Amino acid sequence: MSTSPGGPEYLEGSGPATTAPDNDNDSDNRKRLIALGAIVAGGAVVAGGAWAATSFFATGEQPAEALPASTVAYMSVDLDPSGGQKIEAIRTLRKFPAFTDEIDLETDDDLRERLFEEITSSGECEGLDYAADVAPWLGSRAAVAAVDLGEDQPAPVAVVQVTDSGAAEQGVQTLVDTCGSGAEGSDEGSESGDVGGWAVEGDWLVLAETDEIADQVVEAGGSGTLADDAAYGKWTGEAGDDGFMTFYVAKSAAQYLGDIAGLGAPLTGMSPGFTGGSDDAFDQDCLDAATTSEEFEACLAEMSDPSSDAGSASGEVPPEVQQMIDDFDGMAATVRFDDGSVEVEYAVSNYQPDMTQFIDSDVGASMVADLPDGTVAALGFSLEEGWAEAFVDYIETTLPDGDSSIDDGIAELESETGLEFPEDLETLMGEGVTISLGEGIDPDAIANGGPGEVPAGITVKGDAEEIQAVLDKISDQVPSEMADLMRVTEGDGYAVLAFQDDYRAQLESGGDLGGTDDYGRVVEDGDAQSVFYVNFDADENWLVRVTDDMPEVSENLEPLSAFGISSWVDGDVLHGQLELTTD
Repeated sequence: MSTSPGGPEYLEGSGPATTAPDNDNDSDNRKRLIALGAIVAGGAVVAGGAWAATSFFATGEQPAEALPASTVAYMSVDLDPSGGQKIEAIRTLRKFPAFTDEIDLETDDDLRERLFEEITSSGECEGLDYAADVAPWLGSRAAVAAVDLGEDQPAPVAVVQVTDSGAAEQGVQTLVDTCGSGAEGSDEGSESGDVGGWAVEGDWLVLAETDEIADQVVEAGGSGTLADDAAYGKWTGEAGDDGFMTFYVAKSAAQYLGDIAGLGAPLTGMSPGFTGGSDDAFDQDCLDAATTSEEFEACLAEMSDPSSDAGSASGEVPPEVQQMIDDFDGMAATVRFDDGSVEVEYAVSNYQPDMTQFIDSDVGASMVADLPDGTVAALGFSLEEGWAEAFVDYIETTLPDGDSSIDDGIAELESETGLEFPEDLETLMGEGVTISLGEGIDPDAIANGGPGEVPAGITVKGDAEEIQAVLDKISDQVPSEMADLMRVTEGDGYAVLAFQDDYRAQLESGGDLGGTDDYGRVVEDGDAQSVFYVNFDADENWLVRVTDDMPEVSENLEPLSAFGISSWVDGDVLHGQLELTTD
């Protein structure tokens, strides 16, 4: 496995792992290697991501059936060219001129062939023929995954559906011969093993760093597959109906997050969690001087070596981070198309119940639903009593023992402003808050007239007089133009602050945003507790208006209708849904 900081990983070696010579041929082999990996696996998932938006997650065998239950993380895609979602996707994407200009994809196109053409367009696999060498065995489903095989780190693998196992064996060898070795400029006697390992088992091709790893994945699957794993079933079920892409992260992935967190402080220059050791225990010069992945890995190895000075200081994962890691139980997400919209639904374990208990209410979503019908954008969330003190307590747990900076900062702020924390902060925010933008957006007026020209405001579910009393404590300490904006009025059940008098009146009167069609299409009805909403059609297509001096941008924004993010807490699961609709 070859890695570089922030860069991708590439499959190398096959059968017994070999070390390639360090010469110019490495570059040529690497290019052929990338092309091969993209065609048979990564291309179907990663490079296929651009194409995946035109796919449909059909019923039938799925890549999870070819992976063992010890899979730590998983991402799958289906490139089946038929199905309702595929048609919806293409219809949706063809509304955007940039898509049709660059891709020109039709509903009856073979996405696999189009992907193959894109990947091989650089000429890395000259002579390879899709119809003869790939189509006879390549299926429509694929996944990339990290599998725990009992080593220090999980093994990166890919699985690709095959329609003919015999043809797949021959086809992969053809790919290796054409793309992975034997091309002009490579060493004489170069082995096809230089491009990685694989195994064909039933309807699936398993690709890994070596043949041995691929065989281990197949063998491990015999003791139980990911598809049959209870945790996988739970989290993918929590993420809702099937789509064309599925993501899953197992509870066991948390142990690797701990390794990352332990290195995080020295690598980022942050101090929390750093204990013991000398000031130069983490040799920044070593990291700065690393120009190859091997040198970078050597620096990390030294830092993680408990016998070295760096290792002794690497120390400990901060307790609050370790607690979150221990409490993490898994997550999953699904991407799908439906009726001119793209939707992402996710579910993740509630690994911070001590904090999420303070947002476990639908007050914020109800407040957004009560905003004026013509609202352009809004954010709403709930806050239960005690949230501010709990937040301060949480911040304190992230600081090193004996660090009183948060208490000192609060004391200084109270002295300068006359505010009382956290009591006054809870009064200001009430039980729920919305921040909204209304109709009448005029970029020129805003640029020339300042905040007073912005149709924006805040509503708070709280006592208007008590909120005003808190603001009065600091109104004399801010510029007069800001003090003018700190006037609280009482609306229909909410305290109101606004930049404009006209918009203030609208917020005081309220409305029925929740009853509009655009809102209903992108906000999860009945479940949402926190909501973010944008209506692109509102205010005379405001986004198109403000970009009318950039025609190419404007015409590609024209099809957008509305966007919404809904989130809610359901016991030990945090749910979220993102939806983008088009006209």
